[in-house]
Amino acid sequence: MKPLKVSHPGLTPKALLRMADSIPGAWIGIRIAGLLLLLSGWKSTAVSQLFGLSRQAVVDWIRKANRQGLQSIHDVPRSGRPARLDRVVQKKLEKALAKSPEDFGLQRSRWDGTVVVEFLRQECNVELQPRQSRNWLKRLGFVLKRPTYRYLQADPKGVARFRRGLKKNSSGL
Repeated sequence: MKPLKVSHPGLTPKALLRMADSIPGAWIGIRIAGLLLLLSGWKSTAVSQLFGLSRQAVVDWIRKANRQGLQSIHDVPRSGRPARLDRVVQKKLEKALAKSPEDFGLQRSRWDGTVVVEFLRQECNVELQPRQSRNWLKRLGFVLKRPTYRYLQADPKGVARFRRGLKKNSSGL
């Protein structure tokens, strides 16, 4: 079986180098370098070993380059699993995050992953894990901060009651 060769007329070393200068990105650079090596005579197996890829990945690069030319360098958006939160729920969550969790009957003063999970369960009937909810917080532009602890000033009557109790307990020893 003959090795595959790059044969598209628009794929020249100069065109690839110009493209490498204009586009940032590691994978794009690796693809450009791999195609440059293939154009200079390297075999697909050697290129795959050089970059730590499977030989099939390099063969796919060659086939795509032969079909599309320079456009084969760019990544195409891939479809993925749909988000659990649709736009309506996202907007509702974003508005809720501007308020306190206590406004929604939650027993916390600040938002965190578990509080968001409870809010979504109660208000939107959506089940998420705390880690997913923290990802949504980040995606919506919110940052989790450590809670701040405030020490309450003691009530003078409570202090007097405490001292009386302390004296009683210490005299009994």
